[in-house]
Amino acid sequence: MCGLGFTHMNHLARAREVLDIEIEALKSVRRQLDARFGEAVELIVKTLANRGKLVVVGIGKSGNIGQKIAATLTSTGSTSVTLNAVDALHGDLGVIQDGDLVVLLSYSGTSDELITLLPAIKRFSVKILTLTGSPRSILGSHSDLVINVHVPREACPFNLAPTASTTAMLAVGDALAMAVLQARGFRPQHFAKHHPSGAIGRALLLRVRDIMRTDARNPVAKADTTVRDALMIMTRARCGCVIVVNTQGKLAGVFTDGDFRRHMAEDESVLKKPLSRVMTRNPICIGTEALAVEALKIFNERNIDDLVVVDAARRPVGLVDSQDLPKLKVM
Repeated sequence: MCGLGFTHMNHLARAREVLDIEIEALKSVRRQLDARFGEAVELIVKTLANRGKLVVVGIGKSGNIGQKIAATLTSTGSTSVTLNAVDALHGDLGVIQDGDLVVLLSYSGTSDELITLLPAIKRFSVKILTLTGSPRSILGSHSDLVINVHVPREACPFNLAPTASTTAMLAVGDALAMAVLQARGFRPQHFAKHHPSGAIGRALLLRVRDIMRTDARNPVAKADTTVRDALMIMTRARCGCVIVVNTQGKLAGVFTDGDFRRHMAEDESVLKKPLSRVMTRNPICIGTEALAVEALKIFNERNIDDLVVVDAARRPVGLVDSQDLPKLKVM
């Protein structure tokens, strides 16, 4: 290709042009959205409330977009499946049941495979929602509800390859999924149930009590403990700090190895001093029932290495070490 005079700048300019075209396509579709979008959301919510599911049907590139739309809907609590238009005519039509909502994806609205499938779908007691760039097409006219995803042009220089149109269809699918999510009261804890083994699930399901260091790994010392003895406690716990408590066993402060180095540089007699003289008072702490992701947020925002965990009476019951987070796959 270089022999044809193309340069890296040509490629960069072309990439930006494609993105500009697709951005304009999305803006155009956004302007076209009307009350029918809200009706579609209500139809989806009603279908799911009646124990029905969404059956997303497409062909070619629209079929690929349909897989992503169905996956997004399912992961956010809206039961969805995809159905290949060709396979549907050879037995897979059994996926559809009365009470379902069939979502047809066809930018032209004249896909032969979907038009051939339409009479078979009509035999079921289902509603049909179509996403198309031609609302008055055959598919559009035989649907219960149509969302217009027409775009001014494709990003393809020949205006042929589905590019801007598939981006628009995907974005509208995302918009439907998010609107339905909100309408159904879907919460983070529900999201976690659908992602139990991934990073999302870990972040939403794990609590501080699940990741904190306890017992021998939780370095606690009284306020009158000397710095020398505190260093031994830190060493045995293999930790970079010691939690300081008052006579009632409540959190009084924290003393870190960084604190030790700073004090040592100023006063070599620091080893003999009690922790009450050198500790950091009122340290940042967190409760046992807080989400692990909240602890991660504190680490990121406050630039600390250790986070004290306290109970309702402000007694230190554990410690979260930032070095543990990667091993726990929370970060």
